[in-house]
Amino acid sequence: PCRCRCSAPPSSRLLCPGRSEGGGARAPGVEVWARAALGPCALWVVLLLVAPAGAQRGRKKVVHVLEGESGSVVVQTAPGQVVSHRGGTIVLPCRYHYEATVHSHEGVRLKWTKVVEPLAFTDVFVALGPQHRAFGSYRGRAELQGDGPGDASLVLRNVTLQDYGHYECEVTNELEDDTGMVKLDLEGVVFPYHPRGGRYKLTFTEAQRACSEQDGILASAEQLHAAWRDGLDWCNAGWLRDGSVQYPVSQPREPCGGLRGAGGTGVGGGASGGVRNYGYRHNAEERYDAFCFTSNLPGRVFFLKPLRPLPFSGVSLWKGKSTPT
Repeated sequence: PCRCRCSAPPSSRLLCPGRSEGGGARAPGVEVWARAALGPCALWVVLLLVAPAGAQRGRKKVVHVLEGESGSVVVQTAPGQVVSHRGGTIVLPCRYHYEATVHSHEGVRLKWTKVVEPLAFTDVFVALGPQHRAFGSYRGRAELQGDGPGDASLVLRNVTLQDYGHYECEVTNELEDDTGMVKLDLEGVVFPYHPRGGRYKLTFTEAQRACSEQDGILASAEQLHAAWRDGLDWCNAGWLRDGSVQYPVSQPREPCGGLRGAGGTGVGGGASGGVRNYGYRHNAEERYDAFCFTSNLPGRVFFLKPLRPLPFSGVSLWKGKSTPT
């Protein structure tokens, strides 16, 4: 049932999420109800976001935006991102407190989920009092840090390549709730890949499988951009994790974006190069190369600056060097 924290004139009407005026169900999507209350009451807004059909368990996400209130639960997470590597142990920080001191930490429900795509989540960990449960591939690897009252931080052990991404920390106490977001990044390397048959032979699914066979996963757009900043220059377009097709160019040249940076859009474009972006492509019909990502490699990786092909004798000169010359 709906609830209101302040009185309203008899003429005011407040619709419950998911219900029409006559009590019938509303169509899924994004719906907004707003009531400008009189007197000391502040603006009250509720956004109902319904996850798409592909979201796990058909989860619905309700975001409360309440101004001028006290006593609500407040969640705080790490700004920016936390960084680990494959096989490592990382703490996803999350703490909560109350704006008023009348609340107890008993009976608080803590839930961690991973964002797999916009408005789609997969369960990671849930705790209610002494009862804890991890889900899926996180079983045996995830646990609460438990550093005193108000600590909802999650300890994640034996980090995998698939753990990369955004996590949501949700704290619920009776009718109050709040969420925070944490991004887990991994140290590693992005490398281009195409099969022996030549370039542009892979559908999106085949690119995913090819990276897995190379002990990696498809790189994200953020990882490819970071590799470009480190010097990766590769003219062949490749699939990325989000289904887009891009490629990094440090020095524009024909036919890689043109000498003036024309022929594509992307991050850092222009005469100095950038990441060319073909956008989202048909993942079952179109074929490209792949940009893979892996982590926890021995030694360090350097991207060679020469743009000309190297003979075997030239390649052998690089072997064993710690830095390019």
